[in-house]
Amino acid sequence: MSKYRLNKEDAVLVVIDLQDRLMNAMPDKEKVYKNTGILLQTAQQLNIPVIVSEQYPRGLGSTVAEIKEHLKDYEYIEKTSFSVCEALQAKLAGLKRKTLIITGSETHVCVYQTVRDMVAEGYQVHVVQDAVCSRFPANYQNGIELMRDLGAVITSTETVVFDLLKEAGTADFKALSPLIK
Repeated sequence: MSKYRLNKEDAVLVVIDLQDRLMNAMPDKEKVYKNTGILLQTAQQLNIPVIVSEQYPRGLGSTVAEIKEHLKDYEYIEKTSFSVCEALQAKLAGLKRKTLIITGSETHVCVYQTVRDMVAEGYQVHVVQDAVCSRFPANYQNGIELMRDLGAVITSTETVVFDLLKEAGTADFKALSPLIK
């Protein structure tokens, strides 16, 4: 059951392709911005590394302002392949962490292909279902089901935050609890 436990010392938050032109077509974009923002603030508070990818930014634009506002100094992985696995593995090699917390778009394309490839490489992958999106509900649902079938943990923003915190009464809990109201 250890794959279901999150540990801040082993986790990395991965934000996949939350870009201007792509997100304009997403009906749930505000929910994804809010929840990804909570996860980014949690990562910052708990010193969890963040890796951001951008799919062909020349055509799809850069990461949306609603997400950039939560990123201090960030570097992104620019890609044209749908999966960010290869470049992500290169970044993760230096971090020595094996648990990924995934947010982004689209659930059934770039998120799914990245999750599929990272699970195959032996990573524990947690997909935050209220922080990923697709243009159409059927594609979103298909992506979630495929990732669950692959062995990814399908979770929620609040579940991730509280699992990383472990207990109430700490300075980290006091700093993050206003985000979950």
